[in-house]
Amino acid sequence: MEWITVISIWFIPILIAFVLMYGTYKQVPTYETFVEGAKEGFGMAISIIPYLVGMLVAISVFRASGAMDFIIELMKPALQAIGVPSEIVPLAMIRPISGTGALGMTSDLIATYGPDSFIGRLASTMQGSTDTTFYVLTVYFGAVGIKKMGDALKVGLLADIVGVIASILIVTYVFGV
Repeated sequence: MEWITVISIWFIPILIAFVLMYGTYKQVPTYETFVEGAKEGFGMAISIIPYLVGMLVAISVFRASGAMDFIIELMKPALQAIGVPSEIVPLAMIRPISGTGALGMTSDLIATYGPDSFIGRLASTMQGSTDTTFYVLTVYFGAVGIKKMGDALKVGLLADIVGVIASILIVTYVFGV
């Protein structure tokens, strides 16, 4: 398995060297092209700041208002009836909104319940089985100027719901409650 470590260490530098050599072989001005790309990237980063700020404000309002706690308390009896721990609901709700927030919640759940607990395994699986749908839509769609994102939102949230349900079913099946 030592060869995997060697490959992982050297893969990116070799890839960069290959791209530079191939660009030089094709007589592409690699440095100038890199600088132009960096300029575009910087402009793109500046243009998405309003979308990021809006998303972060919305997350803060959602959590500070108590809406998330209210929804969790509302769902608790149904979740207990089907054997799903209510501690996992905040992660399922925050994951489509914020990857960093979800990662923090996952870390907290693992620190509290342990990595080999049902909740720890479920949180880890859910983290890997869902995506940051709202982040993707606000940042990427906003960056390229797409205004109509209703269908993408529906499909993204449906995929997140399927990911959450699949996580629960698979972790329950593989590890039990």
